[in-house]
Amino acid sequence: MDKKELFIGFLIGLAAAALGCFLFLFFFTETRSLDDLKMIRANGYMGKLITLGAIFNLIAFFLLLKYNKDFMARGVILATILLAILTVII
Repeated sequence: MDKKELFIGFLIGLAAAALGCFLFLFFFTETRSLDDLKMIRANGYMGKLITLGAIFNLIAFFLLLKYNKDFMARGVILATILLAILTVII
């Protein structure tokens, strides 16, 4: 049961980061297509975009803690660590 909750939390963390990236791009840039995303990656801004998107993991983390879903909150932390490593690599 713990591994299942950890995996669900990991997926919540990835989804929250993806949602954060999408909302940032939608509201603060003129990026609307995959070609624009290729341009963002070519200019070296992809790591910064992932970092801004990961801010939504804070919201998910504290909501899960509020509802006593500790193992799911650990999964969100695991997803955040993975995104941090990915940001360093990119």
